[in-house]
Amino acid sequence: QVQLVESGGGLVQPGGSLRLSCAASGSIFSIYAMGWYRQAPGKQRELVARMTSGGSTNYADSVKDRFTISGDNAKKMVYLQMNSLKSEDTAVYYCNLVHGRFPTPYENWGQGTQVTVSS
Repeated sequence: QVQLVESGGGLVQPGGSLRLSCAASGSIFSIYAMGWYRQAPGKQRELVARMTSGGSTNYADSVKDRFTISGDNAKKMVYLQMNSLKSEDTAVYYCNLVHGRFPTPYENWGQGTQVTVSS
């Protein structure tokens, strides 16, 4: 089994910063990508940022230049530095892991951490 444990969420004022961390453990094959998704009330889950094992990153347009994803595949960790937070960033943030052993990929999700941006 694979476990993803997120931490670092909380309440922050607009303009503030938070850093999310995700630790993966368990029966993990080759890591293809790790990333962060979020889901606000009444909305679909959406990609926030993703990083491949080769180091390529992609971000949602709404968070570019404010959020930075980083990680360490050897330690099976991924981080999300969130700066200049806005109220619209309020959501539950989920860690995502894509791994596998050719030809079978697997995808795992964390339980989520709440981020609330409010004055």
